[in-house]
Formats: sequence, C-alpha cells, structure tokens
Amino acid sequence: MASVKTEISPDTFLVGIGVSPGIAIGATHLVNRARMAALERRIRKSDVDVEIAAFEEAVEISRQQLHEVKRRVADRHLAEHLYIIDTHLLILEDQMLHAETRRGIREDLLNAEGALKRALDQFRSVFESIEDEYLRDRGSDVESVGERLLRNLTGESEQSLSGIDRKVVVVAHDLSPADTMQIDKDKIIGFVTDVGGRTSHTAILARSQGIPAVVGLENATALIPGGTPLIVDGSSGTVILNPTPETFREYLQKKQRYEYGERELLSYRSLPAETPDGHRLVLRCNVELPSEVPHALAQGAEGVGLFRSEFLYLGRQFPPDEEEQFDAYREIATAMAPHEVTIRTLDVGGDKFVPEINLSDEVNPALGLRGVRFSLADRQLLKIQLRAILRVSALGPVRVMFPMISGVSEIRACKSILHQAMAELSREGIDFDGRLPVGIMIETPSAAMIADKLAREVDFFSVGTNDLIQYCLAVDRSNEHVAYLYEPLHPAILRALQMICSAARQAGIKVAMCGEMAAEPLYLPILIGLGFGELSMNAPCIPRVKRVVRQIRYSEGKELLEKLLQMSTVAEVTHCLEEEMMTRIPDLFGKTDI
Repeated sequence: MASVKTEISPDTFLVGIGVSPGIAIGATHLVNRARMAALERRIRKSDVDVEIAAFEEAVEISRQQLHEVKRRVADRHLAEHLYIIDTHLLILEDQMLHAETRRGIREDLLNAEGALKRALDQFRSVFESIEDEYLRDRGSDVESVGERLLRNLTGESEQSLSGIDRKVVVVAHDLSPADTMQIDKDKIIGFVTDVGGRTSHTAILARSQGIPAVVGLENATALIPGGTPLIVDGSSGTVILNPTPETFREYLQKKQRYEYGERELLSYRSLPAETPDGHRLVLRCNVELPSEVPHALAQGAEGVGLFRSEFLYLGRQFPPDEEEQFDAYREIATAMAPHEVTIRTLDVGGDKFVPEINLSDEVNPALGLRGVRFSLADRQLLKIQLRAILRVSALGPVRVMFPMISGVSEIRACKSILHQAMAELSREGIDFDGRLPVGIMIETPSAAMIADKLAREVDFFSVGTNDLIQYCLAVDRSNEHVAYLYEPLHPAILRALQMICSAARQAGIKVAMCGEMAAEPLYLPILIGLGFGELSMNAPCIPRVKRVVRQIRYSEGKELLEKLLQMSTVAEVTHCLEEEMMTRIPDLFGKTDI
C-alpha cells in the first residue's frame, strides 16, 4: 500500500462513486487489500507436476474458504445473496481457467503463479471489452477469485475484517464480495475504496446491508491515515476528511433525515406502483442468476424485466448446450412464478467462446459484431438458445427479447430462426408456448427512428437507455474525457423516448425500460408522462421508485413532459424538473436533503 500520507486539512473533500446511499461518520481503519503482485518465472520440466499440484492445492483451499463463508452467512439476513459466493465457486471451477493455467505450466514452463496470472488476464479481457456497465463490473468477481487463488498459492495471509473491535469506516484498495458479506455492521459503519464500480457485487451487497460506501477514489489508501475522522456520503459519492464542527452537525442532521426516510420506504415494498389517478406501472427486476430472485421478490419485484443470459456463456471455452440453458431458465421461471420473466438473448461479442470467429482486431467493438449481430452470424448458437427458452415457456410466463436491433430485417431474421426452433420442437413432440411474446431492445438511434415499423413486428419494446444515450449523443461514458456529456435529460433523448413510446402506443404494444434511467426517481415524472407501462431495475431500487410513482399523477407527468420537450438545453430541463420535484416531494428532493 502506498505511503504518501501528509497532514489532512479540515474539510478536505474527496469525490468518488457513491454506490450505497446513506451517511457514515467515524474514524478510518486501513485494511491491506492491495493487489497481489504475481511473480512469473520459468521452471524446469521436472517441476511441472509440482507446480500443477500447487495450483490444485490453492484451488482446494480457496474452495474450502468460500464454503466456509457460505456457512457463516447462511443464517444471516444475507442468505439470499449466497448466489454471489456461488458465482465465485463457479469461476473457481471454470474449465478455461484450469485448462489455461495447466497449459501455461506444461507448455510455457511457467510457475503456477505466472500461469495463473496469464489465465486471469484472459478472463479480464473478456469483461473489459463489454460495453454494458453491469456486465463489465462482473469482472471484479474474477479479480476477487484470482486474488484469493494467488494468496493461497503464495501462502500470504489476508488481513481479516473480523478482528475489528470498534466502530470504524474501513479504507481499502478494494473489498471482495466475501469481505462485504462478513462485515459486522455494529463495527464497520461504512467503507471507501480506491477501485470499484456502481454495479459490482461488492456494491450490491453494501446496498442490501445499508452500509454507506464510496468507491473509485483511486488513491484513498495513499492519502488517508488510519484514525482520521471522516464522513462518507454514499448518496453523493463524497468523502470529507477532518470535518469541522459545522460540517459534522450538518451531516449528522442529513444522516438522521435519511435514516427516517429509509424506514418509511419499507412500507412501500408490498404496495402497487400506481399513480394517484390510477396509472399502473409494473416494476420488474434485472438479474443475472436465478438465485437473485428471492431478494428481488422481497423488494416487491413483479417479474424479471431483463435476465442477462450471457452469464451462462462468459469465461468458458465452449457455449452452454440446450440442456444447461433450459435448466437455468427453468430455475428462474419457477422461482419467479406466477410473474413473467423476460430473457434477453446473448448480448456480447462471441470471439471469447467461439474460436472460429475472431473479433480481437475490431477497432470499435461497440459498433462491431455484438448482440443480435453476433447471433445472426452464428444462427445455430441462437437456435439452441431459442429452443431452451421455448421449452421453458411451457412451464410459465416467459418472454424473449432480442438486443441491439437496428432494422426490420434483423428482427425478421430472428423470428425466422424462432419459427424454425418451434417447428423442430413440434416434430419432436416437445411442449412450448406457441404464442411466446417476442420483443426487442430499443438501444440504437436507427431503431428509435423507425420504431413505428419495428412495432408492427413485435409484441413489446424494452428501451435500453444506457446504450441508447451513448449512441445518440456519441459519448462513451466510460471515457473520463467525455463522460460529462452523457446526459439522460438531453432534449434529443427526450424526443427519442417520445418517438418510441408514441410508436408503441399506436401499434398497441407494450413499452418497457430496463436501463439505469428507469431506477432514477428524478426521471419518473417523464417516464410516467411518456406512458411507460413497465420499468425494470436492480431490485434494491424498487421501493424508492414505488414511493415516487405513488405521489405523481399521470396527468401531471404528461403536462410536465410537454413543458420539458419545449426546452433546448440539458440545464433548462434539469432545473425545471428539479424545481418541480422539490415542490411535489420536498422530503425526497428538497435542497436540504441528501
């Protein structure tokens, strides 16, 4: 851990990514979670078996450690999140990870550390090339498993959080999901890290436990001495070192208001998402694994609006077969019954698990062979997935959704393959829902512009705002130089959404939203005014969204939308919307709140 700490001035502000709302006030406790530096060296052929045995022993120790974590938390309220440890166990057993590490030892004559590092680098490249932030943040799970393996290979012990015996705010380079799961909230009241993302499993766990957290501070461990008084504002992403008495009192009041509001939110989980004038919305959840469903249901989810099927494919040498996919889809459909489950077909580039298609030289992967384009380049792969989805449709309400559609010919090609799969299953005497609802994600400007034509081809739209905003505004939000231009309230985005919803309404089909915009309370008057009937989001966001929906009239949303559509700049739209919400729901949007 770097050591460049100097005396901290009063009210020193640091800004990172707020991933878990709330305010923590306390003193820092530094935890060493610096990345392991794997030492790569050449070995003799006579040492190959010894190094392979060392790797296998590290895998077994890691497996035992993860099972021990599961045992410890199984009886706690976090039992519903054990799927995250299951994810780590799956990564630990991954065929590609094992095969590449053994190959590096046998063929390249590398020590186990070096071979493992190279295998992990391959894994890492899979996730770093993914545009979707939620999927990209799953790479942190690979990092966590890799760190655990490397520590067990080298015999280096890890500083435990269980030894903390007083109330502190933890400062670390990073925390793994296993770390976060084992946090004692009576001792660790918040945490800040150098790295991390908004949708990482560590962030999800922090939110589910109500632990204020700020990540992505880059050099917090180098700047902050142990024992420093600080305030963590997980809502705004602000960390304040050495707060003055005035700042302390200000944030203590904010903390009290926030905690009162959170207690009130609990009462909204079981209530319908319905406006005071009777406009009903369906709030669904975005998930990646079937084991996430119980937590989503507990938050009030009414189905799955986006099941990211790509997690069945990533990080492996060969794609899953029909039976493996059928089992996964059946599990999630059964767990969510009687609510509907929307399964998105594969939405990544395919060079990582289909060796004959090499996309490594694509100059701009975001505009390359991804989503439905890849699926149509390997139609047999798509047909296998569609067969599995069709078979599950006989067991409960399921929808299929095709991503990255840019024109009518693509959706017609997808439906043709779907009909082929139906014909095959009929000949084989296998049951399926012949009226399986078919939808598309609207996430390209071309799809928005011809939404009226696309609406005639499908049963529903689901707007993927993350990509739609990036493509419409020509902004890569992961690029720090232009990320400030990523503006969901840009007049062009509002007009695109209006065009999409109008086309869906005229065609008599449903229109949903499954991007991050759906979970932002400030935007809800716009989405209600546009006529969205379904919003899908990460499960912890559902109660807060319900609360806002139940306080905004549909008629008021339409009226406000008309006013906003006349404005020319993001600043004008934002100011008008914020003023409106401060007036209507002052306890949530008031200037004195967080």
